[in-house]
Amino acid sequence: MILGYGKAFLIGAALCMIGQILIDKTKLTPARILTLYVVTGVVLGAVGIYGPFAKWAGAGATVPLTGFGNLLAKGVHDAVAEKGVLGAFTGGFEAGAAGVCAAIFFGLLVAMCFKSKDKQ
Repeated sequence: MILGYGKAFLIGAALCMIGQILIDKTKLTPARILTLYVVTGVVLGAVGIYGPFAKWAGAGATVPLTGFGNLLAKGVHDAVAEKGVLGAFTGGFEAGAAGVCAAIFFGLLVAMCFKSKDKQ
C-alpha cells in the first residue's frame, strides 16, 4: 500500500515536473501546455499505451490532465463499440461527465465559502 502511494506520488510529480520545465524553458502558455497534456493522454490512450501505464501508476497517472485525456479516449472507444459512429460524439462527454460535474460543484462550493479579492 505504501509503495502504491509512493509510486503515484512520483509519477504525478514527474508529470508536474515536465509541465514546469515546459513553462520555464519554452514560450508555451499554461493553456497550451494544458491542451498538450490532454491531447497526449488522448493519443496515448487511443493507441493503448496509457491504459496499462495508468493501471501500473495508479492515481499518479489518472488524476493529472493526461488521465483526463485517456478517459475521453476510452469513453469514445467504448461508445463507438456500443453505439457506432454516434458514440464518437457522445462517448467523451459520458465518460468525463462525473469529473466535470464534481469540478464545477466543488468550485462553486469553494467560491461561495470564500470572498475573492483584487490583486494589489
